[in-house]
Amino acid sequence: MRRGSFQAGTVDYAAVGATGAADLMGYPPAGTIPAEQSWRIGSGQERFDASADALLSWVPLRGAGLTLSDVTPAAGPSYAGVSFDADGNAIAPTRSDGDLRFDAEGTPYVTAGTSLEVSGRVGGHNADAKLRVIAVEEAPRRVGFTIGTVDGSVVSGEEAFTVEWRDNDQVWFTVRAFERGHAGLYRVFAGMVRRRRKALFQAYLRAVSPLYTSSD
Repeated sequence: MRRGSFQAGTVDYAAVGATGAADLMGYPPAGTIPAEQSWRIGSGQERFDASADALLSWVPLRGAGLTLSDVTPAAGPSYAGVSFDADGNAIAPTRSDGDLRFDAEGTPYVTAGTSLEVSGRVGGHNADAKLRVIAVEEAPRRVGFTIGTVDGSVVSGEEAFTVEWRDNDQVWFTVRAFERGHAGLYRVFAGMVRRRRKALFQAYLRAVSPLYTSSD
């Protein structure tokens, strides 16, 4: 298993990593709205491998119609953040510059500490933001990453994307999030934050799942 995370202090919210909490939906960070949804997107190792590669090459965001720019991996000869073992204990960093991968357009794959900007609208909602990759997990049957807002978004919070190949051979795509309204009407009306989140979830699913058939 390979995990990476970055040292907190650059995002615009306090509860860094809270999307990984088992009780997120019942006990979200104070003042935030939690959300979680999972979809079965196929079965077998081939589907898992393809979906994991899609996830780490930003397909959920790009496929949702968002434009990525200034995708910048963490600086230095090796990533300065920490990694964690299966029990959550800190260990030495494991990812170096030599591990970087790039897609056909030359965009770096997801790595811990990467900063980026996204722009666009999803379901009529503003999705512009500066983001930072909080953590990346790459295991034989589970791959995922977490991103947090840095600046320029109408909400403040975190998203976690995971593809998992379960013991029953099914492949599942899960997105978890917590956020609060940060600017404009989103700061005043919680319903707008929820509607924005629902639109993003469905857009991510449409991008990743070959089984996607409806937006219900």
